[in-house]
Amino acid sequence: MSRFRGQDDSIHQKTRNQESVTGVLLTNLGTPDAPDTPSLRRYLREFLSDPRVVEIPRLIWLMILHGIILRVRPAKSAKLYKSIWTEQGSPLLVITEEQKEKVERELKARYGDRVVVDIGMRYGNPSIGAALERFHQQGIKKIVVMPLYPQYAGPTTGSSFDAVVKTVQKWRWIPSIDFISSYHDNQDYIQALANSVQEHFDAHGKPDKLVLSYHGMPKLFLDNGDPYYCFCHKTTRLLAEKLGLAEDQFVMTFQSRFGKAEWLKPYTDATLEQLAKDGVKNIAIISPAFSADCLETIEELEEENREVFLEAGGETYTYIPCLNDRDDHIAMIVNELDQHL
Repeated sequence: MSRFRGQDDSIHQKTRNQESVTGVLLTNLGTPDAPDTPSLRRYLREFLSDPRVVEIPRLIWLMILHGIILRVRPAKSAKLYKSIWTEQGSPLLVITEEQKEKVERELKARYGDRVVVDIGMRYGNPSIGAALERFHQQGIKKIVVMPLYPQYAGPTTGSSFDAVVKTVQKWRWIPSIDFISSYHDNQDYIQALANSVQEHFDAHGKPDKLVLSYHGMPKLFLDNGDPYYCFCHKTTRLLAEKLGLAEDQFVMTFQSRFGKAEWLKPYTDATLEQLAKDGVKNIAIISPAFSADCLETIEELEEENREVFLEAGGETYTYIPCLNDRDDHIAMIVNELDQHL
């Protein structure tokens, strides 16, 4: 039996007669199937087994993961997911599906049936591999992959590329693949962020400080050459310039630490506590690293960190949602994809 898979004989006839079709794959990090302990155990096992995510020596890490973490963390995480779960399901998946529908509608208006759009999660379902297999069965010979992480990072964008390669390397006929690795300084992305922040200021008033909280990562990754930290700084600078903010009107931080290693600093929770102690009473917080609201924004930023700030003496804490399926965000995604179609 061959180690490489092709399609059935009909693919040759389809290739001769069919107009060229491009498959667009939008990806995000992922979500458990349900907010319960078994689902979280499956999800965390896949996520934390990825060597892009954890670079501790493999044997040592697997012993820690299976001997300690997967025995304790799933139940705790399930409670957190249950607090944000909606009737439609996981917020991240629901929003990603809404993004997909809007992007597909816009691309269909430009290209008709020559473009098909699908979504895939790096961990959990629906998976990147399943989406690519659907493209494979349709005989699609060009694929554009857009991970919805504005700032490239090895554990997110890099790992998504790994998942794409893991699937297509089994195919006999490898399609042309365009992989969009970052859009941290895309002008449309910066403008969409600025629009969302300005709308928030108009509705709630301008805060004493705008906090830009990015997802954290171990400092070791930066030391070893990952550009994420630098890309976050550039996004922050461009957004501040677009909004006309002085240096003392905003601060960049990093959230979601895990384990005892040093992570990128300054830490969001520690910064919020210090701001309140220094007399800052009114802050607004946004996370430009997320394209869709999820556990790390809805529970961690909007709820957990609110308590940190208020308990330390702050008075007003407002959260600015992710770009989600805003029209300007969808237009940015479509315009970025358009360069590859």
